[in-house]
Amino acid sequence: MAEPFWLTWWVWLAAALALAILEVALPGFIFLGFAIGAAITGLLLLIPGLVLSLPVLLLIFAVLSLVSWLALRRMFALPHGQVKTFNHDINE
Repeated sequence: MAEPFWLTWWVWLAAALALAILEVALPGFIFLGFAIGAAITGLLLLIPGLVLSLPVLLLIFAVLSLVSWLALRRMFALPHGQVKTFNHDINE
């Protein structure tokens, strides 16, 4: 019998690619965190002999996505208390 699709490494990497493409279409560093989490989860499944259940895989994906989102937020956020302002109109 074939293994379930969530145990296939390339499914996770394809989901990571789809989420990364979605991040390009809708920027904001939201989908990029999920893409990084899915990519690392897919790479973990490449380890020979590692068989995980769906709840464990989803927990790993959730934790990795949260950590990557927090790291992205820390790297690309404005300094504390600073607000982005615009002094001119793009149409001028």
